[in-house]
Amino acid sequence: MARYRDAVCRLCRREGAKLFLKGDRCFKPSCAIEKRGTNPPGQHGGARRKMLAGYGEQLREKQKVKRIYFILEKQFHTYFEKALRQKGVTGENLLFLLERRLDNVVYRAGFSTSRRQARQLVNHGHITVNGRKVDIPSFQVKVGDEVVVKPKTQKNPHVDGAWSTAVGRGRPAWLSAGGRDFTVNVAANPRREDIDQNINEQLIVELYSK
Repeated sequence: MARYRDAVCRLCRREGAKLFLKGDRCFKPSCAIEKRGTNPPGQHGGARRKMLAGYGEQLREKQKVKRIYFILEKQFHTYFEKALRQKGVTGENLLFLLERRLDNVVYRAGFSTSRRQARQLVNHGHITVNGRKVDIPSFQVKVGDEVVVKPKTQKNPHVDGAWSTAVGRGRPAWLSAGGRDFTVNVAANPRREDIDQNINEQLIVELYSK
């Protein structure tokens, strides 16, 4: 399976904003954005920064969203095609599909501090949905699903630490904490106001419409 293997802090610097790909480190002074600023990576990164318009702006927005959800080009395009076939606003449909990925739900629920860490938890079989193990990060949750961390995994210090700080970080309104620890319920479908307001999904629709 294809996956990104290089330093993820470079992705944040390339987009000129924190994408929160390194978990707790993104909130510390050791964050690459804090230490090196928002110039693109590389020896001449500062000289390459320029104002974007039209196609360049649309492409950068698509790249940013791909990197936030940590998926590759082919899969992202598949999500767009599916969003296009659904009723409603295509750009919002795209974001809703991305939000309902199981690895994103694990991250949003507070079981991990980054989507990369969440994907690893799912891949290694540490997550159950409605009592059944699901090890597919792209699995689409639906309203009424119960997502739980397996009992043995709950003792993992990384998972326990993420869960302990989840209350302060906050959860989206469409996810509700279950009646016991390390459990969340999908209470509703995602809404646009629950998703990063710095994303301009219309630029992505315009890009794919060319």
